[in-house]
Amino acid sequence: MCSRQLRGAPACCARARPFTYNAGMSASFKTVGLIGKYKSPEIAGPLLQLGDFLEQRGVKVIIDSLTAQHIGDNRFPVCTLEAIGRDAELAIVLGGDGTMLNIARMLAPFDVALVGVNQGRLGFLTDISIDTMLETIGAILDGNCVTEERLLLAAEVISGGNRVFDVLAFNDAVVSKGLKGSMIEFEVRIDGRFLYVLRGDGLIVATPTGSTAYALSSGGPIIHPALSAMALVPICPHTFSSRPVVVGSDSVIEINIRNAADARAHFDSHSRYDLNDGDRIIVRRYEHTIRLLHPTGHDYYSMLREKLHWTEFY
Repeated sequence: MCSRQLRGAPACCARARPFTYNAGMSASFKTVGLIGKYKSPEIAGPLLQLGDFLEQRGVKVIIDSLTAQHIGDNRFPVCTLEAIGRDAELAIVLGGDGTMLNIARMLAPFDVALVGVNQGRLGFLTDISIDTMLETIGAILDGNCVTEERLLLAAEVISGGNRVFDVLAFNDAVVSKGLKGSMIEFEVRIDGRFLYVLRGDGLIVATPTGSTAYALSSGGPIIHPALSAMALVPICPHTFSSRPVVVGSDSVIEINIRNAADARAHFDSHSRYDLNDGDRIIVRRYEHTIRLLHPTGHDYYSMLREKLHWTEFY
């Protein structure tokens, strides 16, 4: 079991929502957790190299227990993700956006900052290249970074008056048709107020993070992560008048299933629940946020241009 050396809260990248820029501040990350992509032995070299670098900087390094199973010999303490969340001030994730999504959900209840390092093409969330990893992490330890807080969704399924399923989602909560391919029908309410009855392939409730995922491919808007909002994006609606709606993040979204036709609820494409007529899906903002650290100079619009292959004119 890992234990934290209680010497005060980290000063680096003081919290503010949604962005804070810091330069030249003295870092006070005493314990850093390292987490690698699941079942990826190739992550061993960079991860252990990073561990050595952090140790040389006077930082205590702990490694996620599932990661440790696939990296071979390791001299650093091994801890569960829960222990990392409890004992570390910073967690560095080596992998892609999918890995970061999973880790973010699991560490959401803890006030631990997250940094993403990507071995391949830079992602929306894992925006540090493995080639510049040591230099960039060193700068973050020195306080030269951007803090960004992102909201999560807390979703639950009510069936027969009972809560039968609950889950967190970083990207989106989705109600969609199942394998039969038939259109489903559902009623949508926002804060108890009737919005519409929709027939179609489903509905996406997306966070700003998820606005560049499934919601974007379904015609939804891109929501800057600085905005505290959620997008309701219909999936192939039966009527052309159905359009995406953006609401405040304090709203409570209720989806009442009228005709399930093999409907399912998906959350970050990670968890799912098979729905029946009369089931209700309730989606609201989770009480905790995810705190991401980016290198100084992080530019959201530049990242969009790169990832979405927008033409640049100067």
